[in-house]
Amino acid sequence: MDEISRFEDFVAERADALLRYGFLLSGNPHDAADLTQEALIRLHRAWPRVRQKQAPESYTRMIMARLHISIWRRRRRERLDWALPETAQLDVLPSGVEEDLWQALGALPRKQRAVLVLRYYEDLTDAEIADVLAVSRGTVRSHASLGLAKLRSAVPHPSEIDGSSA
Repeated sequence: MDEISRFEDFVAERADALLRYGFLLSGNPHDAADLTQEALIRLHRAWPRVRQKQAPESYTRMIMARLHISIWRRRRRERLDWALPETAQLDVLPSGVEEDLWQALGALPRKQRAVLVLRYYEDLTDAEIADVLAVSRGTVRSHASLGLAKLRSAVPHPSEIDGSSA
């Protein structure tokens, strides 16, 4: 099997998961598609080296996280809004507290959001997150603490909604 076929197989198998990961990072399906596409382009350029030395998916996720917080993403002037499609949705859209959490997560600064996604979605350690984002472990802990504090203040605790006491 040649390198091009292996790359195509990887993309066919993992593109949907990478797109979901991009959505978690960006909170927007259009930006998620851009992140995924740019990361796969960069992966393709480095494919022979990456495939032999490390897991391609980890490399691609690292690219996506770095792209998300880079200056290129901040300078982007066009902001597309997500309009619900006319056709039926298979996924259940968030409601109530979940919707509030998504909105609060989307309002976080990019680095705080990236740290929280890498910690709680990717289940990475502080050291692994520091490597992915090219920052110190202290910076990772600081961004995580600040991000969680903002989420806690923006989203009520479930016991407050139910009227029960914790």
